[in-house]
Amino acid sequence: MDARYTHHRRVASAWPAAIAAAAILAALFFTSTARAQPIERSGKEVVDQVCANCHRTGVNGAPRIGDRKAWSKRSEQGLAALTSHALEGIRNMPPHGGNFKMTDVEIQRGITYMVNQSGGHWTEPSSRTIPIADRSGEAVVKARCVECHGEGKMGAPKVGDRAAWIPRLQQGFDSLVRSAINGHGAMPPRGGMASLTDNEVRNAIAYMVGAPAAPK
Repeated sequence: MDARYTHHRRVASAWPAAIAAAAILAALFFTSTARAQPIERSGKEVVDQVCANCHRTGVNGAPRIGDRKAWSKRSEQGLAALTSHALEGIRNMPPHGGNFKMTDVEIQRGITYMVNQSGGHWTEPSSRTIPIADRSGEAVVKARCVECHGEGKMGAPKVGDRAAWIPRLQQGFDSLVRSAINGHGAMPPRGGMASLTDNEVRNAIAYMVGAPAAPK
């Protein structure tokens, strides 16, 4: 047998193993990179971890979360102005709320969350480099869907009532998700919570179908 032919056969037979090894290395690289990628906190997380110390009770003159009158005056200034105040510090509040590990986007999310908890309807900002993680189905349901699906208002299938959900699933889960995104019957698009992503809507429906009972 020609030596050159034998050499080419050996090289060719080595290709599948080389490709497999390269794929494994690439997977390990991207997995480790993804794990190392920091995840920015949501507005609620920022508030719970930092802002709540003053804004839950209104200590030191901080506008209390839920005080519509106090926050309506501030929300009129817009997110850019409120963010500037938070970054630089204002009156009794230190710069960055005293936590310099927070990114500017996290601060904006914290402000947005407090505004929305006090009667506002702002959309939580997303980072240009690090997208905000989707909220869990349970979190979305407790924040919004339970208002109707908890007690079955206006014919809404109750959370965890699988017998009520099964007929709605006959056209397929994706069809049910599209219906929730676009609005159906008495339910407005995205359940009236415009900031919900498609995945968050999907998560909420999956939670309501599979939950053992309505959250309280």
